[in-house]
Amino acid sequence: MPKTAKGTRLWLRAREGKTPVWIIRDGSRQVSTGCCIGERAEAEKRLAAYIADKYKPARTKGRDPDVIPIADVLSIYQDFRADKVRRPVELCQRIEALLGFFGTRRLGEIDGKLCRDYAKHRGSQSLARRELEDLRAAINHHREEGYCNAVVSVVLPDRSLPRERWLTRSEAARLIWAAWRYREVQNYRATDRRTRQHIARFILVALYTGTRSSAVCGASFVEAIGRGHVDLDTGLFRRLAIGARQTKKRQPTIRLPDRLLAHISRWRRLGISKSAVVEFEGKPVKSVRKAFARVAKDAGLAGVTPHVLRHTAVTWAMQNRVPVYDASDYFGMTLEVLQTVYGHHHPDSGKEVGDAVTRRRR
Repeated sequence: MPKTAKGTRLWLRAREGKTPVWIIRDGSRQVSTGCCIGERAEAEKRLAAYIADKYKPARTKGRDPDVIPIADVLSIYQDFRADKVRRPVELCQRIEALLGFFGTRRLGEIDGKLCRDYAKHRGSQSLARRELEDLRAAINHHREEGYCNAVVSVVLPDRSLPRERWLTRSEAARLIWAAWRYREVQNYRATDRRTRQHIARFILVALYTGTRSSAVCGASFVEAIGRGHVDLDTGLFRRLAIGARQTKKRQPTIRLPDRLLAHISRWRRLGISKSAVVEFEGKPVKSVRKAFARVAKDAGLAGVTPHVLRHTAVTWAMQNRVPVYDASDYFGMTLEVLQTVYGHHHPDSGKEVGDAVTRRRR
């Protein structure tokens, strides 16, 4: 069975006696970005630009959907959005996936059956839904720019059921200890290097605040464009990155719990965290996904992701009878989602109704 193509991507090429360089791999073609190992962010920008330049779309006004290539629609949208999203490479990868299926088709061919066929082709309803959301946004943008004279609708797969996984107090403790006590192994022997203690600090911040992974990693002690800000003097945590626009994933500014504030202040005082809340070897951490997965496996919690910590924080708040309005403001979550997904964890949920049913009428 032939291997599935990995698509255009970055690859770190290391050659003996030379500095490792990020390379763009596009099938059998390799293009140097000119970026060294520590310049991953710049390499990703060049990858996004490379993908955008692969195809030049027509920009004719008022065309009929039956003559408009879907490749044109996606390429125009990518040019428009690539420098406005936080992860441009992921956007490019989703558009490449769409092009692999829709690239030879016309806009007028899109209907419910074709969208369902795409979901089957991708093999994951949630993945297909996210990519089809991009397709829908691209089509809407194309029409708003005046390139299409008709409305074309995209049919999305059903949303996945809300995840119910959350950690008990003992599971959270196991996770923290697995990260804190881990010692790096070299030549099959454990060394004295504690290379996962930054994950323990990440877990504490995420658990105490219910903050998403990217915002925890982006938390800085210094106000800077593109990063959130932790003010140790006031105890405020501005989760939304400075200069970023608010999205549906709200990130309200919150007051840090006293216990967490004491932890972070101690990390700063001891030089464990110098410029950012979560650092590894003196540098801010960009992502904890891989290291967190290893910690979860060591703790016997394989499959638990960083986002489970947010579920856990909200669940614990509900179990401790936090008013739903206060929880909604703190976690940046709508009342509808809070009550639908987490409301049943509140000890008083439905209690009055149940008491009324069982109570005899006087």
